[in-house]
Amino acid sequence: MTRGRYREFCQCDNPAMTRGRYREFCQCDNPAMTRGRYRGFYQCDFDIAGQYDTMIPDAECLKIVHEILSALELGDFHIKVNDRRILDGMFAVCGVPDDKFRTICSTVDKLDKMLWEDVKKEMVVEKGLSEEAADQIGAYVSMQGGMDLAERLLQDPKMSQSKQACAGLSDIKLLFSYLQLFQVTDKVVFDLSLARGLDYYTGVIYEAVLTQAGVAPVSNDTQNGSEERVSVGSVAGGGRYDGLVGMFDPKGRKVPCVGVSIGIERIFSIMEQKAEASAEKVRTTEVQVMVVSAQKNLLEERLRLVTELWNAGVKAEMMYKKNPKLLSQLHHCEESGIPLVAILGEQELKDGVVKLRVVATREEVDVPRDDVISEIRRRTSQA
Repeated sequence: MTRGRYREFCQCDNPAMTRGRYREFCQCDNPAMTRGRYRGFYQCDFDIAGQYDTMIPDAECLKIVHEILSALELGDFHIKVNDRRILDGMFAVCGVPDDKFRTICSTVDKLDKMLWEDVKKEMVVEKGLSEEAADQIGAYVSMQGGMDLAERLLQDPKMSQSKQACAGLSDIKLLFSYLQLFQVTDKVVFDLSLARGLDYYTGVIYEAVLTQAGVAPVSNDTQNGSEERVSVGSVAGGGRYDGLVGMFDPKGRKVPCVGVSIGIERIFSIMEQKAEASAEKVRTTEVQVMVVSAQKNLLEERLRLVTELWNAGVKAEMMYKKNPKLLSQLHHCEESGIPLVAILGEQELKDGVVKLRVVATREEVDVPRDDVISEIRRRTSQA
């Protein structure tokens, strides 16, 4: 989606903008259905383009990811951050030849899926890196922390020799200072193993990973009573790509950009697995109250009440049948997760009341007809 976004920026007279987009995306990949990895999937994209002060847009992107994952309540998560300049500087001071930077970076990117021993073997055996250089890289990519780690690395005898690395580390420090103001540092980790294999990133990179997504069904390979975490990999990722627009802009403009993509399909796969493992029913509607009738021939009364509720801004619905069975109507509420039922019957009409039923507890209370809207609002605001 990033490539599609830079084309859009190139076509704008004023490319300084903030844009969000949600669309289908396709890639040539080996699908892994249980991990939420598909060849065709939906993704939400958020980008900020324009000349702004350093790290402020980057911090906002991380704030947005934090807000979304917190609101979805998928489980505990952390957001890993790094900088491509730090990676390049690290490779340089560790003795990696310039022509091997990208291929070694792609190997480091596998650390979230492979043990360090296997990653080191690929570097040395398959890609011809010296064992000494690989060991030095291993010492760095095991480091995690926050602003304090960036400060330590700025004083590191080797890293301090790289201007690229120092520039990236200074920006990481600044980023964490803004994240403190946004109050999201509790979930953000400076992780030197984060590489993200896309070449167009020029600065800060980040990736959100669920660390406690819930419990998947126990397989035959697990011990009795053991918990198996949902395995879906990262659910969001992005970074800064300052050079991408300028490569294709017919006017030759260089537009700094930073953005993040959120994997909707992966998030859905987690939510589905959590729903299957939980006895709690999933709400499939935003309807707050269903208007039902206890006897026959009350269609007009139901229509009057549901119209009053709609006019008052209450999310209400009713069955489009003249004489639906009461049990069928109540069952629909339970299955759909509708919290309240407004019951109309002959006795309620005589008494000038509406019987409100709480679906979860089956508690019922008679409410004067003139007060029914305010009572529904009171109860739904507490839910």
